[in-house]
Amino acid sequence: MNNLKTGILLIALSALLVWLGSLLGGSQGATIALGFALLMNVGAYWFSDRLVLKMYRAQEVSEAQAPELFGIVADLAQRASLPMPKVYVIPGDTPNAFATGRNPRNAAVAVTQGILKILSRDELRGVLAHELAHVRHRDTLISCVAATLVGAITWMAHMAQFAAMFGGVGRSDDDEGGNPLGVLVVAIFAGFAATLLQLAVSRSREFEADAAAARLLGDGEPLARSLEKLERGAHLLPMNASPATAHLFIVSPLAGGRGAAGVFAKLLRTHPLTEERIARLRDRSWVA
Repeated sequence: MNNLKTGILLIALSALLVWLGSLLGGSQGATIALGFALLMNVGAYWFSDRLVLKMYRAQEVSEAQAPELFGIVADLAQRASLPMPKVYVIPGDTPNAFATGRNPRNAAVAVTQGILKILSRDELRGVLAHELAHVRHRDTLISCVAATLVGAITWMAHMAQFAAMFGGVGRSDDDEGGNPLGVLVVAIFAGFAATLLQLAVSRSREFEADAAAARLLGDGEPLARSLEKLERGAHLLPMNASPATAHLFIVSPLAGGRGAAGVFAKLLRTHPLTEERIARLRDRSWVA
């Protein structure tokens, strides 16, 4: 099912990118955008994990530098039958964590300094089990590729909106110009649709990773307690995070992500409601 979701998401996002290219430059623009989409997918596959780690100034740590953290990751990786991922620490007091990497053999888990300060050992195990579940499900690849494509679509949508204001859209040697007002509406819709596609898959992935983490530990309570603490911490100390990568984290690192109400606000959430995640962990709905 994850592979099917991955394929649908990448095809849909790539199609949006090509569509925007046609708005900006007709058939020639669509061809250029298709090449750009292919290049972005290849680049995201090979380099997105390094870029996101660099973006948050994550520093790789060894067993000697962080023995408890390293030991927990090693134990959980062994229990999950995964290769040992690289371990990183992100400077900053906001408690949070994410995993990245194109496959389990090239994975990394990153935690903030803040999370190491507020969680007990069992709670930290819950968080790291959740992140390793993402690695096992290969969610880390789709997260980074989606973030890269959504960023490109958003940029092109802004370009299309700007061009529409001056009527310079949809023109090439063999194309007639498009309706600027129509192009403006479509460009706005494309950026919004790309975000919704990304977020819909992101939210379902979080529930699946929570359940897998609980099964790995044989108990959902440590992760439930950690989510309570992380939600409060992220609300009090929001991270200076890019919206394009917010979905990578175990809880939303952005200000205003807590307690969103209404259908529209719920659609734009990068994560399911934390209260719902906790309830599922505590009612043992994760038991296979």
